[in-house]
Amino acid sequence: MKNLLLFVFALMYVKHYAQNDQAVYSIIDANAQKLVQKSGAYSVSVGILKDGKVYTRHFGEIDKGKGNKANDNTYFPIASVTKLLTGQLFAQAVLEGKIKLDDDVRKYLKGSYPNLEYEGVPIKIRDLISFKTALPRTLPNDDELRKNMTDETPFLYDKLGEGYTKEDFKKDLANVKLDMKPGTKYKYSNLSLELAGLMLENIYGKSYETLLKENIFSKNGMNHTKLELGKDEAQANGYHENYRLMPVSKSLLWGSGGSKTESTMGDMMKFLKEELDSKNKIVQESQRNIDNSKRGWYGYFWDQYFITDNGKRGFKHGGSYGTNTLFTIFPELNIGVCIIVNINGPETYNTLYDGTTRLVEDLISTSDKKQVYGYAVKGDKIVFTYTHPANLNADLLHTVAVAGSFNDWNAENQEYQMIKKDKNHYELEVPVSRFEKGKTYSFRFVLNKDGWMEAPKNASNNDGTKHNNLALVL
Repeated sequence: MKNLLLFVFALMYVKHYAQNDQAVYSIIDANAQKLVQKSGAYSVSVGILKDGKVYTRHFGEIDKGKGNKANDNTYFPIASVTKLLTGQLFAQAVLEGKIKLDDDVRKYLKGSYPNLEYEGVPIKIRDLISFKTALPRTLPNDDELRKNMTDETPFLYDKLGEGYTKEDFKKDLANVKLDMKPGTKYKYSNLSLELAGLMLENIYGKSYETLLKENIFSKNGMNHTKLELGKDEAQANGYHENYRLMPVSKSLLWGSGGSKTESTMGDMMKFLKEELDSKNKIVQESQRNIDNSKRGWYGYFWDQYFITDNGKRGFKHGGSYGTNTLFTIFPELNIGVCIIVNINGPETYNTLYDGTTRLVEDLISTSDKKQVYGYAVKGDKIVFTYTHPANLNADLLHTVAVAGSFNDWNAENQEYQMIKKDKNHYELEVPVSRFEKGKTYSFRFVLNKDGWMEAPKNASNNDGTKHNNLALVL
């Protein structure tokens, strides 16, 4: 009898988790169809890591009419997602005591570089990893090409960099000029990342590629992430938004910024798992708010890390000539998402970012019951209300503001800073007289000045625009 009961319980357990898995796949399928439509990509791949479990799906075909559907082992260029790998190597060097965040980067360069300072202020390691070096965007300089971006631009990029070696880079690095003090302003720079690759080789006495293999790839079983594919391997084709076939990026530099890294959805899931490992000291250092900012931060080469209504959110976008990858983690939810599409256009990144947000909303939603969210009319007052979910760390919230069409979307407006009423509850009373009866106003809550919250899934007062704002109507 005891064995029979155990068997019944086992069947119930299997059935329960099979149903949960099917629910996750259904959510992926529904959201992916929207991504296919909005991105215009031939191929859309979606991977989710939720509570340690991997879910992947692939939609469409890599080349129209060829039926060549992507899978977990299809190679895609992950471009700037590579910067997170470089960031981990720097985090490891810090923890090992080989470098310090306030070190002058020239300490780890061979030769003289008196130009890598501005008015006596040198570039420090902390400036390097947070995109505040004041260095130009690239070497060789591509400013002229960026002034008029067309479907021909990727081919011109390749031509510009053809034959450009590491020695050429070092010579040109000695002649670049900083246009402001390092550490003062965010300025995205792939040049900084190639500099990082050079520094890592000097610090460890090993090639950048060897460092990746020994410290990240081998430890995580990422056997399909490479700086150079084998003779019998090829990356999936990528396309411009007008469906012109794009070239494969080539580079003779270190590749530490993402100029030549190839990976697969299978390996990206392994990398997501590592980035969500709360016990991995290197990972945690690479995501750390090194300046104790009360807004967003950059960690070690992240695009941004900030607080949202889904807790901490860190993301890195990788855009190659014809492929876009968005790699996102929500550590407090124990959820990671990777989306890869084989198309590139000015709106592709926004499509992937918004798609990730809505995908996660669907994954964590507990009710489909619609209700007015975020405000109530009480007498002659409108009371805006924001409550941070109880399962998230409310101590990470420093400010909550209301920004909308009624205050020029200004999250800094002092009249719309919300008042903390409880540990995770904020309110703001605003006179009804400021609003016109019958008129629709769009708004969002803004957490720590950087986390612009979209309308939740169960909000009945979505403004109906593509921006997914909340709506207020008297």
